[in-house]
Amino acid sequence: GSSLEPEERSMEPPAVPEEEEEEEGAVPLSVPPGPVGCQLFGYVGIEAVLDQMKIKTMKTGFEFNIMVVGQSGLGKSTMVNTLFKSKVSRKSSQPGQEERIPKTVQLQSITHVIEEKGVKMKLTVTDTPGFGDQINNENCWDPIIKYINEQYERYLREEILITRKRKIPDTRVHGCVYFVPPTGHWLRPLDLEFMRRLSKIVNVVPVIAKADTLTLEERAEFKQRIQEDLKTHAISVYPQEHFDQDPEDRALNDRIREKIPFAVVGADQEHQVNGKRVLGRKTKWGIIEVENPAHCEFPLLRDLLIRSHLQDLKDITHNVHYESYRVRRLNESNQPG
Repeated sequence: GSSLEPEERSMEPPAVPEEEEEEEGAVPLSVPPGPVGCQLFGYVGIEAVLDQMKIKTMKTGFEFNIMVVGQSGLGKSTMVNTLFKSKVSRKSSQPGQEERIPKTVQLQSITHVIEEKGVKMKLTVTDTPGFGDQINNENCWDPIIKYINEQYERYLREEILITRKRKIPDTRVHGCVYFVPPTGHWLRPLDLEFMRRLSKIVNVVPVIAKADTLTLEERAEFKQRIQEDLKTHAISVYPQEHFDQDPEDRALNDRIREKIPFAVVGADQEHQVNGKRVLGRKTKWGIIEVENPAHCEFPLLRDLLIRSHLQDLKDITHNVHYESYRVRRLNESNQPG
């Protein structure tokens, strides 16, 4: 196969360094091996590990679990469909059913396998109908917290078995997109309390829903007020500042943090603009192009969730949120009595 060609070529270069070692005698042996930056005398083929990882991932695929939270009518289902450019939301999978507001918060998950250029992704979308829709919304976040912890518990039980599965099914929520209503004022107590509680157990990404209902000036002011609210109440949304690993990550994440919450517009219908088919919302004054950065910040949200930080979302879920849950549970089980 074509994957063997680099290995065949890699057998030729070492012939030159072998001759050099013979001429220099035992000199190279007297040099102590350095801990980092050890110089190679020819092509070894270490970079082929990346190809191996890519081939393995393409064969096995990977899992990504996303949760969308917000009141009814904020365009959660449409936004998910726009993100993955396919009908993956709960609403689109149940045609003909009336959309009724449930009396309590219910969690509904739907799983699809999406394939792009040979890479398979098992995508699970969890919707939360009924959240924030009641007159009394006290403790409406409890079912969501319970669901997230149940997924951690399920993973933990598989992990501590004596004979474990080779690949533990991962149902843990990797990212929670929270839809803030486009009021243009401040965050509501419900928004603050939800993000305060949930940001401790999951990666929360806040977005301003249906941002086309605000003018650019209103949008900028609302965004600034939300940032002030989050800072005042010490709410750490994703990407969290204290998880930046190096200056390069910090510089990238700082640019993202300046833009959060993203002012987004969702649309799953195509329109013709200047001879091109674009996703957008048609209004009396023109078409709002979803993927045009001048119109909304949907491209920034898509890049964060999929193109640049998808693996980071999974890593922080496993190494931080799940780890803290695991430590707490094992400590509880070791308590006497």
